[in-house]
Amino acid sequence: MVDLPAGLQKWFDARGWSVHPHQQAMLEQAGAPALLLVAPTGGGKTLAGFLPSLCALAENPAGGLHTLYVSPLKALAADIKRNLLIPIEEADLPIRVEDRTGDTSASRKKRQRADPPHILLTTPESLALLTSYEDAPRMFAGLKRVIVDEIHALAESKRGDQLMLALARLQRLCPDMKRVGLSATVEDPGAIAGLLARSPDPCQILLADPGPEPDIAMLQTNEPPPWSGGGAGYAIEAVLDQVRQHRTTLIFHNTRAQAEIFFHKLWLANEDALPIGIHHGSLDRAQREKVEAAMVAGQLRAIVCTGSLDLGIDWGDVDLVIQVGAPKNVKRLVQRIGRANHRYNAPSKALLVPANRFEVIECIAALDAVKAHDLDGESRGPGPRDVLCQHILIAACAAPFDADELFAEMTSAGAYAGLSRAAFDACLDFCATGGYALRAYDQWQRLQQRPDGLWQLRDPRSATRIRQNLGTIQDTDTLKVRWRGRGGKPLGEVEEGFAASLTPGDTFLIGGQIVRYEGLRELTVEVTRDPGRKPKIATFMGTKFATSTQLSTRILRMFQKDDWPELPGHTADWLRLQRSVSRLPEPGRLLVETFPRDGRAQMVVYGFAGRNAMQTLGLLLTKRMEEMGLAPMGFVATDYATLIWGLDSVTDPAPLFDLHALEAGLDGWLAGNAVMKRTFRASATIAGLIERQVGGQRKTGRQATMSSDILYDTLAKYDPDHLLMQITREEAMRGLVDFSRIREMCERVQGRIDHIETGRVTPLAAPLFLEPGRVPVRGQADERLLEEEVTRLLDESGLAQVSVTPKPWRVPY
Repeated sequence: MVDLPAGLQKWFDARGWSVHPHQQAMLEQAGAPALLLVAPTGGGKTLAGFLPSLCALAENPAGGLHTLYVSPLKALAADIKRNLLIPIEEADLPIRVEDRTGDTSASRKKRQRADPPHILLTTPESLALLTSYEDAPRMFAGLKRVIVDEIHALAESKRGDQLMLALARLQRLCPDMKRVGLSATVEDPGAIAGLLARSPDPCQILLADPGPEPDIAMLQTNEPPPWSGGGAGYAIEAVLDQVRQHRTTLIFHNTRAQAEIFFHKLWLANEDALPIGIHHGSLDRAQREKVEAAMVAGQLRAIVCTGSLDLGIDWGDVDLVIQVGAPKNVKRLVQRIGRANHRYNAPSKALLVPANRFEVIECIAALDAVKAHDLDGESRGPGPRDVLCQHILIAACAAPFDADELFAEMTSAGAYAGLSRAAFDACLDFCATGGYALRAYDQWQRLQQRPDGLWQLRDPRSATRIRQNLGTIQDTDTLKVRWRGRGGKPLGEVEEGFAASLTPGDTFLIGGQIVRYEGLRELTVEVTRDPGRKPKIATFMGTKFATSTQLSTRILRMFQKDDWPELPGHTADWLRLQRSVSRLPEPGRLLVETFPRDGRAQMVVYGFAGRNAMQTLGLLLTKRMEEMGLAPMGFVATDYATLIWGLDSVTDPAPLFDLHALEAGLDGWLAGNAVMKRTFRASATIAGLIERQVGGQRKTGRQATMSSDILYDTLAKYDPDHLLMQITREEAMRGLVDFSRIREMCERVQGRIDHIETGRVTPLAAPLFLEPGRVPVRGQADERLLEEEVTRLLDESGLAQVSVTPKPWRVPY
């Protein structure tokens, strides 16, 4: 058993604390090359990660950087610094702790490189930037440990890929460096350990006592949820009643726009004038920090928020979490639940509020999954090559490099372990020349090979521009919003497209306030107060979650029960009626319903593949229907179904779901679609082909879009097999269109299709007719309707004997 230094032991004793078993285990295994600790929220896992460093520094406080802590959020790094300083100062330890994020001043950043603290708290982006400097070997020379907090959140994104490549670089600079990963929500510890491990050494896994089960249930309301929609306005009074009964309540939403709407309705109903705040990523930083400070001080009774408060920040005395809308992902729900009663062995308390009738079923399925400790997660596949290209440029900024050594370094990072030398060489050639179609342009000639075989920047001055554009987070094209007048305070940001739709006098919600649009001045939206009007809603681009595969599977299994006593009566009755009129979807089978409505043939496909995939399925099925001579007119999609309407009934749906035909249709559709251009722009920015920052000035979204569209069209015409075109297709398939889930659905079903023809709308299909976001299909249906209209007009005019055939027309698909 490892004993604590006297100062730390005295600090524990003064608080009446003892070291938890998993904290002791971290001390005893501190010498392992890599450790993954999975411990419940509030279980002291962050302190467990730091204890070996605190002990080592207490005994030998030599100068230089000893421990690097990496978190997904700037706010989390600042919060950890606050909490870490408590034992350091109270135990009188000679340890210097600093944070380094995008909010850190330039002067402090410069000083940190020259005189680094013992413990540095940072983010993946700031770490990547640090490794790009020539003095990185000197700064990291004494590094002993790297702690990656909330590693599950990073492992699911390109930020995690960027981080693992940076760790591979640090491992080469510091061969004895130890790696530590911390998380409360890991569905597959082995997979996360594999990413964290340093090749060829394995990563050891420590599983802490999970603690008591959370106290989690559905919020009881007097009014049933509506058939569609995402606002949950029906539950406002019930939510307010819960706020009154608790000290501090976090009210989570899946999107920023929904958070704004709910906060506005909550405030209007708040007759007791309870102090309630709002927090999300589109608000101005000063406003977010004001809310955070009020939370820490215990001045707020409730905070309406989004994922900006998901992770391990310990904000004040939160004793209740309310999740508005189905969580879509069990792991995310567990993470949010953990914000309440953030103490070891104290059960978290949470309530779920379904936004509509179908989400009642999703919420019950999520509750069952939490109780079964069944977390969800999707396999991400190999590391993305646009991030790899960026890492090559980072290496070139730091110093001339040997290609063989860099390849060996990159393949030691988990996600890139299977990287082929040919794929690496293609990325290196792209970084050096821009690729075949672009090698004639000087601006993309960034690397050159020296006579000794090392690669270096062609122009050393380009290092500044490369550093200005590092990172994998793709900002949405937003404009600042400020109060009108000289020195008007900032409120936050809205999308460029939304701002372009406004005319003076229009109103919208931001930060819970109704503001009036006055005009655009120097790329800033100027507003005034206008509390008395019904607002538009700013179209914040916050992540729109899709229901996970595991949660969808649970829902399908729930449908197979004889009855549903766990569901509210109104929802159970709805499912019973569906079973009597048609049937309920089953695992391993695909339910397709067809029926007439409003003079149109309707088809509903219950794929349960998530919103992105079901949207893509709608596009592909309507394209297939066009090819087969049917006349689709439009479709709408949700997480669980796609509704298609048209002129002709589908009598045999099986041919529509031929996987090879769907893949071919996807290739043709993607080739000229805006989805590809948007994906290309993101990947080209990460890979360094497109710059968002030039000379310290940020391009507008319109400027960036124009340059990326020109590049895309050029490559599509002259070099369709260009590396970035390959990456773009991979990313579109993996992300925006989510074709992998369509493929999984077809393979799971294997042609087992239940086609039910009814004479009317079925209960499960009814809510689809209320869904927004309908997508029209321009094709055969338009031509036939136009011809029928011309024929009708001729009949009315008595000229039916005159043969008139309208000229076919078609909007490009």
